Amino acid sequence: MENTAASYPNHLAWHETLEVHELVASQAVALTKMKQFIGNINDGELRSIYDQTIKGLENNLNELLQFFPYAPGPNDVTDTRQVSPAFYAGDLLVFAKTSVRNYAIAITETATPVLRETLRKQLQLAIDTHAKIFDYMYKRGLYPAYNFERLLQNDIRNANRALQMGY
Repeated sequence: MENTAASYPNHLAWHETLEVHELVASQAVALTKMKQFIGNINDGELRSIYDQTIKGLENNLNELLQFFPYAPGPNDVTDTRQVSPAFYAGDLLVFAKTSVRNYAIAITETATPVLRETLRKQLQLAIDTHAKIFDYMYKRGLYPAYNFERLLQNDIRNANRALQMGY
């Protein structure tokens, strides 16, 4: 990575590294699911859309993985945790995070008080779901939130698995 301005360091900032982490983690899960599902799709047009999306996600992950060496402190991947529980838990975590974001955005667009109250209640449930699945993953070592190096190693491993998976 080469920054053109002399005043910029040749590494990523912490906040942008975390955003890349979120993108890679969610796209690796999506890519894995799409590769598993495409064989069940009989509609030619829909299958073509899935295929294009798979290729796009593969491209995204390959491009984003190039930034990991410029993150603050990641090492080579050596972790071999179980795949299935981590995958399903990670999928639920991404869903919970997305739900919290979507509800928060929806509330800012709401003018009707009864709808706002409904969304507020559902936002709180989404926050509670996020806390439960995060706690589940953290207790089992599936989400090393306080170990930045391991967090990025997990992203690299999961993205590479999704990229190498056939469909």
